[in-house]
Amino acid sequence: MTKKQKNVLYRIVVSAVILAALLICEKSGTIKNINKSIVFGAYMIPYLIIGYDIIIKAFKGIKNKQPFDECLLMVIATIGAIVIGVIDNGDYVEAIAVMWFYQVGELFQSYAVGKSRRNISDLMDICPEYANVLDENDNVEEYDPEDVEIGSRILIKKGEKIPIDGIVIDGETSLDTAALTGESVPRTVRKNDEVISGCINLDSAITIKTTKLYEESTVAKVFELIEEASSRKSKSEKFITKFARYYTPIVVYSALALAIVPPIILNVIGQSSDFKIWIYRALTFLVISCPCALVISIPLSFFAGIGSASHEGVLVKGSNYLELLADTKTIVFDKTGTLTKGVFEVVAVHPKTLSTKELLHIAAHVERFSTHPIANSIRKAYSNEADSCIVSDATEIAGQGIEAMVNDHKVSVGNTKLMDSIGAKWNNCSKLKGTTIHVALDNVYQGHIVISDVIKENSKCAISELKKNGVKQTVMLTGDSKSVAENVANELKVDEVYSELLPQNKVEEIEKILANKENEKDVVAFVGDGINDAPVLSRADIGIAMGVLGSDAAIEAADVVLMDDDPLKIATAIRISKKCLTIVKENIYFAIGIKVICLILGAVGIANMWFAIFADVGVMVLAVLNAIRCLHIKNNKISTY
Repeated sequence: MTKKQKNVLYRIVVSAVILAALLICEKSGTIKNINKSIVFGAYMIPYLIIGYDIIIKAFKGIKNKQPFDECLLMVIATIGAIVIGVIDNGDYVEAIAVMWFYQVGELFQSYAVGKSRRNISDLMDICPEYANVLDENDNVEEYDPEDVEIGSRILIKKGEKIPIDGIVIDGETSLDTAALTGESVPRTVRKNDEVISGCINLDSAITIKTTKLYEESTVAKVFELIEEASSRKSKSEKFITKFARYYTPIVVYSALALAIVPPIILNVIGQSSDFKIWIYRALTFLVISCPCALVISIPLSFFAGIGSASHEGVLVKGSNYLELLADTKTIVFDKTGTLTKGVFEVVAVHPKTLSTKELLHIAAHVERFSTHPIANSIRKAYSNEADSCIVSDATEIAGQGIEAMVNDHKVSVGNTKLMDSIGAKWNNCSKLKGTTIHVALDNVYQGHIVISDVIKENSKCAISELKKNGVKQTVMLTGDSKSVAENVANELKVDEVYSELLPQNKVEEIEKILANKENEKDVVAFVGDGINDAPVLSRADIGIAMGVLGSDAAIEAADVVLMDDDPLKIATAIRISKKCLTIVKENIYFAIGIKVICLILGAVGIANMWFAIFADVGVMVLAVLNAIRCLHIKNNKISTY
């Protein structure tokens, strides 16, 4: 419990004890003959203890020309009740009770917000204040992570957090990635493995070489995304803000009219009417009308939902995106690195005139200029790449492949489109399923290399869970050949697949899907992880980036970031958003419904101040307790196959 929460709790208890003592004295007749001014002063003690901060806020609102909020309503209603008590029967309990219950409701709200912040702060508490930088003599010196340069050597001891992204150059250990990914299973890393900032070293000391500056590292990106999340409001939150802006002054003026107009009219037509009765009704009307339940519980529900999602390793950049996730009906996936691991292996080499070794030899030399996973697999298959061959004039052709001069001979490595463009008569592999990479030497076809990608363990389960959570259509886009794409789509049971696409073709397909939506409110989401996915992520209704190890451009363009590369987390995110939206709607209907009924009862004199307290604070507490359910949306309904 925070210092502020303890202070509020202390005031609640002290004021309750003093009020209880005064009521006991009053019932026993102890203060019956005491001067009324002294009794009034005694009752004002618990009133000021519990309500002084609300009074100060109300006057600050008036001073800042923004008076119409719940604090002003509380002050007007309670001071009015006190005035009636002074004039009438000396009953000040109702005024104190209004403030007391209001503070109880605020304490509930503060707890819920604190719990949400703690969920999110698990992500915020992922970087130490220092980095153990090794100098040339292997001496350790503490640096601020922001001052560490690229290429620095950092010692990470057992129990310490990795401050900056880098590559392991010495040692082997297990890393706790739970704060970033929500994944409880430690990740083993050894020499040459990439590590990201925010992970905790569980076993033995390791030395890493930094590959990024602090401001470009995973931790910095996560901090930036969290800071952005609070600034993007959902439609529901915007509605409540706009609603409160007009609603509060309307009810203040309505209460004023209720206090003045009916008694004047009744007296004019000859029916005697007591102004005090109507003033009391107006004050009751004010307490009932306070929009606390809506103003507090709706933003709290979204905040708690974002906190719950972050606890599961899903970072939502704003409550507007959390709201959109609930209406997602179509999800479009990039294939490589999203539904598949993006870990390619050479499974066959089918030369035409050259030997198997020679075909791999020339292909590996050309592919050294590409960063594509397919290129890595070919280089890995040919271990003697560093030979005396002279390679020059490398040119990468988007969506087709790459060409280079090897020992003054033109070598073309790519797909069938590249072969067609140079006039090489190619042939596909009919026996094996996978990506076929064709090779030509001086525009003459020399054979092909078959490379296979591995489907992620949870991809099939993810597609199934998405269907269970209301997604009507799943689509896969890929630059791979039609046979490879259809093989993956059939295995995962994806509804539609579009293959052999260039990056710009993916945007075109998304445009078509968006244009053909059955309902304008239906949301189309795109999931990707590569730099070429950034334009598509931006164009979709909601973009989902796969993993903190994904492309910076993809994460920047996305609206939701999965902190690991598990596609099953998408179903988790949608389920959290649906539950959150359900709770938001429950609170809106419940709060407005109760308010309308109680306002009518208060206006006609059926509801008294105690009834008003329930209509205001009681409804707020119930709405806040309902909103707290957003904190406890667990991932226990999803299981892998």
